[in-house]
Amino acid sequence: MAEPLILALDQGTTSTRAILFDAKGRALAEAGRPLEQFYPADGWVEHDAEAIFQASVEVLREAVAKAARAMSEVAAIGVTNQRETVVIWDKVSGVPIHRAIVWQDRRTADVCDKLRGQGREAEVTEISGLLLDPYFSGTKIAWLLDHVKGARARAAAGELLAGTIDAWVIWKLTGGKVHATDATNASRTLLFDIRRQAWSPAMAEMLNVPLGLMPEVLDC
Repeated sequence: MAEPLILALDQGTTSTRAILFDAKGRALAEAGRPLEQFYPADGWVEHDAEAIFQASVEVLREAVAKAARAMSEVAAIGVTNQRETVVIWDKVSGVPIHRAIVWQDRRTADVCDKLRGQGREAEVTEISGLLLDPYFSGTKIAWLLDHVKGARARAAAGELLAGTIDAWVIWKLTGGKVHATDATNASRTLLFDIRRQAWSPAMAEMLNVPLGLMPEVLDC
């Protein structure tokens, strides 16, 4: 019986790569695809979430094919990703409501400035371990809910899901069966209590993000 294989998926800002490893950690094959960037306004950066998933599937399959192995031999897939980039999608159709907002995007700087002006940054840091900055996912999620027509109402009705890129790719790879992330990604959203290791109702209220959108946080 052949030794099990491990696939590593690296979904980055400018490309998506996969490497196939054997049980001894030796790289057998790899594949990659470039990722198109979108700049709809000054300081705005977006990605096509569907293109990210398609590229992920392609590079995973290509790496296995290059090694002349079968996907059935793969015991596990590990995912590393651009952590603060965020997607919101329909929980039934799986269609994103908007392009993914990338970690580099600065469109929510005014929201962060307003909260900082209200003296909220110390509270944010105490809970999340982060500074108030549009780099992180939480204000991006709120922006999508407020600027995509009907999104906030759909979120309230339980029709939408949100997540960083790992959660999006995992949900798609599992056919919608698993909506999950880990603490390393959750901790980059401004919505995660790093001491309780759980989503923070206080941060969700501050940013006006319903926690029902967010994935389950699993232990690595």
